[in-house]
Amino acid sequence: MSSHDSTGDLFAPAQRATRPGKVPLAERMRPRSFDDLVGQDEVVGPGRPLRNAIERDQLSSVIFWGPPGCGKTTLAGLVAQHTESQFVPFSAVTGGIPELREIIKAAEHRRAMGRATTLFVDEIHRFNKAQQDAFLPHVERGTVVLIGATTENPSFELIAPLLSRSIVVLLKPLTEESLGSILDRAVADSERGLGSLRITLHPAARERLIAFGNGDARSLLTTVEFVVGQAPVGPDGSRIIDERVLEAALLKKALRYDKSGEEHYNLVSAYIKSLRDSDPDGALYWLARMLEGGENPRFIARRMVIFASEDIGNADPMALVMANAVAQAVEFVGLPEAQINLAHGTTYLASRPKDNASYVGLQEAVRDARQHGNLGVPLHLRNAVTSLMKDIGYGKGYRYVHDDPAAKTDQNHLPEPLRGTRYYRPRTP
Repeated sequence: MSSHDSTGDLFAPAQRATRPGKVPLAERMRPRSFDDLVGQDEVVGPGRPLRNAIERDQLSSVIFWGPPGCGKTTLAGLVAQHTESQFVPFSAVTGGIPELREIIKAAEHRRAMGRATTLFVDEIHRFNKAQQDAFLPHVERGTVVLIGATTENPSFELIAPLLSRSIVVLLKPLTEESLGSILDRAVADSERGLGSLRITLHPAARERLIAFGNGDARSLLTTVEFVVGQAPVGPDGSRIIDERVLEAALLKKALRYDKSGEEHYNLVSAYIKSLRDSDPDGALYWLARMLEGGENPRFIARRMVIFASEDIGNADPMALVMANAVAQAVEFVGLPEAQINLAHGTTYLASRPKDNASYVGLQEAVRDARQHGNLGVPLHLRNAVTSLMKDIGYGKGYRYVHDDPAAKTDQNHLPEPLRGTRYYRPRTP
């Protein structure tokens, strides 16, 4: 049996079940064992290394990385059940370094007495880099086994020394099948769930609730609990959940989108790649996702202007004109109508031929500029603005193309070490 601090009631399932009317449904339905766990089979399915390590109480420091509601805290709770060490939960949102120092001090005392400490830090990315340094010596010495949970990419948010001392476990959004199982269990469970309320859930409403969950079990169960609470109660005490009840209870479900986090970069990356692959349907979908998530339309317009030159270039010079027109329209019109301008520009850019020769040529020229340093401008290309400059050869031998059309191809315009180099290689139709 594992040991817990008084602050660790989050991980005491027996206590959770005693007050079903006082605790949110998502918390009441939290799995009590691996047999109750739905989803993440690739990581903690039967026989998987992580599950074996947890069940054998052999887990080393680990970072659980995944979106909200995918099971990070639940897995920490299962670790708490299987470890013989003192399990101490700690939130980076509500706690700070002074509290952490007290936890470490207690862990050092336990270690001197021959007992181990497992420290669970929720939202570990909330600590800045300097604060994360506070973990390092204690993780390295084995004072604590660290379990961190984060919704943000650890390679961006956690310091490298901490990552090198931990195993990073990627948890994925729950599938619709997994969410369906969780929903059905919550509706049927009379002890911890909503089974005593005699709910009839129509198939179409069930599908919409799963879609509302968006891979997030906590969001799904919170939504279900709210909808059931708003549903009319029939004469026999039953509640029918159909699409009409859903429409009345849920006017709109906001999509998960963190404009400063990884999802921001994931969506814009998918948008740009759809444009590049000439797929207007994919581009419109990712545009819609960004707009529904509250992305600044100026950001999208700026990316369109960049794309017009980077990926279309001279294959269609009007693309840059169009992208700039969209950017101007966004400023002039504003949301929500500016969405139409963005869609117009998106489908145009996706449909045009692609040629990145200008961008590639610039990259190669920059590479040579850095590699060769400050190569001198050939004398014939320099302006002789003084008599001294003329005397030492500035401008000597320059051929004026309007008087000598052959100069266009015969005259060298690069430093001597780069003579003959071709940077711009446009695609031929």
